[in-house]
Amino acid sequence: MKLHKIILLVGITLLTTTANAQQTFDVNLYNMLPEHSNGDLSDTAKVKVFLPDESDATGRAVIICPGGGYSMLSIKHEGYDWAEFFQDMGIAAIVLKYRMPHGNPDIPIEDAEQAMKLVRINATGWKINRNDIGIMGFSSGGHLAATLATQSRGDAKPDFQILFYPVISMTEGFGHDGTMINFLGNNPSKRDQKKYSADLNVSRVTPRAFIALSDDDDTVPPSNGVNYYMELYRNGVHASLHVYPSGGHGWGSKIGFRFHQEMMMDFKAWLKSF
Repeated sequence: MKLHKIILLVGITLLTTTANAQQTFDVNLYNMLPEHSNGDLSDTAKVKVFLPDESDATGRAVIICPGGGYSMLSIKHEGYDWAEFFQDMGIAAIVLKYRMPHGNPDIPIEDAEQAMKLVRINATGWKINRNDIGIMGFSSGGHLAATLATQSRGDAKPDFQILFYPVISMTEGFGHDGTMINFLGNNPSKRDQKKYSADLNVSRVTPRAFIALSDDDDTVPPSNGVNYYMELYRNGVHASLHVYPSGGHGWGSKIGFRFHQEMMMDFKAWLKSF
């Protein structure tokens, strides 16, 4: 994809301004029309940036892709609610509001890649290590994250991936049919189904992964995350798979998730492992 001009400072609204305090601000991804359009000019792509205290900053950053079946975004409990957790760990959190594809997969991929490039361009000013930027996704957002992890190159490629109950396959009966239709359209070709099934595109240079899901997920089959883990293992990619006995689908940051504390301990341990 072509590298578009990215807004660096124009349009940024600071919500906190103390030099060494946690900062939160919005940035539009494009200062002109993006290459691909979904036909809805009101559906703009942007990020909300959450920076930790400079004294606590580890240099790590995570771009968060909320789920919603590529028809909407669960941006609070699968996005903003994670910001404080990451800030307290000294990790910058960048929550992505990506555009809906309406059958054109290039649109959310373009937004996610643009967000990754934006963070790397601003790495020095935001006290981020440009070689320690990961991508995190939930459900369909997990599919978007895994797509970047397996297909993107250069400054658009993440250094690690975090997937919660992800959609991985774009094949009928294996992934989530509604997500597939919203992403690829009503009559996707077998070629596109294979191209956008992340488990079929893993290689030895795919970045390390943390995968978490529930055994009783009846929305997105657990086999999505499990098969992806197996392909990562087969290709020698470091990965950690956590399957919790119950919880269903879409628990995000909810404390009410029965295995929330266990999951958070597993997640923190993984983040500290590299």
